Amino acid sequence: MSTIVVLAKEPVPGRVKTRLCPPCTPRQAAALAAAALTDTLAAVDAAACARRVLAFDGEAAPWLPLGWSAVPQAPGDLGRRLDAAVRGVDGPVLVIGMDTPQITPALLDDACEQLRCVDAVLGPAADGGYWAIGFRDRRAGAFDGVAMSSPETARQQRARLAELNLRVAELHPLRDVDTFDDACAVARMIPDSTFGQIVASTSVAS
Repeated sequence: MSTIVVLAKEPVPGRVKTRLCPPCTPRQAAALAAAALTDTLAAVDAAACARRVLAFDGEAAPWLPLGWSAVPQAPGDLGRRLDAAVRGVDGPVLVIGMDTPQITPALLDDACEQLRCVDAVLGPAADGGYWAIGFRDRRAGAFDGVAMSSPETARQQRARLAELNLRVAELHPLRDVDTFDDACAVARMIPDSTFGQIVASTSVAS
């Protein structure tokens, strides 16, 4: 069975979700990030995977669910951090972030199940990036030449996986929470979640 790695950052005001500001204050943005992380960890906790790892930038202990492992994120850009997360796991691995609090255990289980039959999986995001990437075996260099955090990220990642002659399954697309409009749209999908409730209680300047 697969390992799921959550790549996340400690929700400290001024360090997370800065693209939400404005209209959010740094404290409000951090509260939304904390809610997104809470919901993401809960979904992974309920998924049928072999191991759960929190690759954290910050103090992981207060966020670590029972039975999880914690590792510090590798230094460098997102591509380097993803590469380290993938190469740090033996066997099938699925890596996700904390920007899609609408993720469900069923979506995660489907991704892990597909890794039984293909070499890699990729979950595209509406902004041109991706919310998940997974590999059946360790893959060095899987992120070489991929420009992260751009509208071309998913396209370039697909091209890189093709260069490596990997069989790839596409996962269900999701919307990342990058802006407050994104946050509101995602919250409408999951109004009873921690994230949905925090968005509903967030008062922002018009």
